[in-house]
Amino acid sequence: MYAIVEIAGHQFKVEKDQKVFVNRLQTEEGKKVDFDNVLLIGDGDKVTVGAPAIDGAQVSAKVLKHLKGDKVIVFKKKRRKGYRVKNGHRQSLTEIVIESIAASGAKKATPAKAEKAAPKKEAKKVEPKAKAPKAEAKPAGKKATGKADDLKKIEGAGPKAAEALVNAGLDTFAKVAKAKPEDLSNILSEASSRLAHIVTDTWPKQAKLAADGKWDELKELQDRLEGGIEK
Repeated sequence: MYAIVEIAGHQFKVEKDQKVFVNRLQTEEGKKVDFDNVLLIGDGDKVTVGAPAIDGAQVSAKVLKHLKGDKVIVFKKKRRKGYRVKNGHRQSLTEIVIESIAASGAKKATPAKAEKAAPKKEAKKVEPKAKAPKAEAKPAGKKATGKADDLKKIEGAGPKAAEALVNAGLDTFAKVAKAKPEDLSNILSEASSRLAHIVTDTWPKQAKLAADGKWDELKELQDRLEGGIEK
């Protein structure tokens, strides 16, 4: 049996006991991880195709180790400008081993439903009649006048990643600077599996420099980054 599954933004054809190198996962070494975005499963002559994913299908794996890929040299040159820049890049990877492929029966985690409490709801309905109009009008005015920063100026933050941060309430450099890297990674992973591989270790530091207007220092820091990690 084999399966085609999406892991950290890339599609892989996997079989049981196969070792695969994928973009860096947040899961710790030695722990298990499940992938439910299974696009196709083949079992002999029987092939099941999802639309786009197969309901109930799941691929389970174990994280063996985190590592970096081979170095890739990036060389930039501008004719007649005396401009030459040479940088190296090593992609952050995770080695996993496929432990099982389930064609059906796997249960996805569902968010807990909020409990209904009639007395509390009635109390909320009574209070806003006198207080809600005045209290809610002030925050609405503040939100309308606030301006969001261009978070794409952070190295590694593309349009989709910046949109995920804004949707999570981190719409300025100052707010990103106060966040922890692991919290930023969780926000990206929850927004899309294609963003789970992005390394956010230096994002708070970059955002702090941008918030303070230290653009030259930010440029120097970004030139030292290699795979999202400061050299």
